[in-house]
Amino acid sequence: MKTKGFIFDLDGVIVDTAKYHFLAWKKLANQLGIDFTEHENEQLKGVSRVRSLEKILSWGNKTISQTQFSELMEAKNNDYLQYISAMDTQEILPDVPRVLNTLKGLEQSIALGSASKNARAILERVNLKHHFNAIVDGNDVSKAKPDPEVFIIAAKLLNVNPEDCVVFEDSVAGVKAANAANMVSIGIGNSAILGHAKHVFNDFTEISNAFIDSLISK
Repeated sequence: MKTKGFIFDLDGVIVDTAKYHFLAWKKLANQLGIDFTEHENEQLKGVSRVRSLEKILSWGNKTISQTQFSELMEAKNNDYLQYISAMDTQEILPDVPRVLNTLKGLEQSIALGSASKNARAILERVNLKHHFNAIVDGNDVSKAKPDPEVFIIAAKLLNVNPEDCVVFEDSVAGVKAANAANMVSIGIGNSAILGHAKHVFNDFTEISNAFIDSLISK
C-alpha cells in the first residue's frame, strides 16, 4: 500500500474552535462599534489574526494606531485562550477519531496544517496530539492561506510529495491553498461555499473507510 500524506486543518475540521474565534472577534468588533455577524465571521476563516483585524477595521471604516492594533490583537487572543482552556475531548467533531485511527492503522502519514498559533495546545487539550507525525501551525509559517506554504511545509516534514497529499479544510482560503499546492482538497462543510474542493462532505461521518482506501490507492 502506498504511503500518502493526510493533512488536517484544525479549526472547524478537527474541533469546532471556530465558535470561540467568532465570540472573541464579535466582542472586539462590537467594542469598536462595528457590526459582526456569522457572515463577517465566514470571511475570517483560515485568515491570519493580523489580516482578520485589518478586515474588521475596514468594514467599520476605522483607523487606529499601531499600538492600539497590537493591544486589540492581544485582547482577542486572550479572550480566545480563555475559551479554549476549558476544552476537552467532547469538542472533537464527529468521526474525526475514527478517520485518524483508520489512517494510522493503514500506516499513512498524518500532519496538521493550521493558521492557529494555539494548535499544539488545543490538540493536547482534546488528547489527539499523538496521532500526528508533523504539526505545522501559525508559529511555523510567514504566509497565510490561501498561500500554500503551510501545506508545502507539512508535506516536506512528512517526506511526501505534494501531489501525494490529501488536505481536509473547512475554509475557502484553505481549499485554495491545497489546490495551489497541487494536493487533493477535501472540503468539510457547505458545498455551496467549498465547491472548488475536489470532494466536499458535510462532516467526517460521510467519509467512509472505503473512500479513504480509494484516496490511498490513487
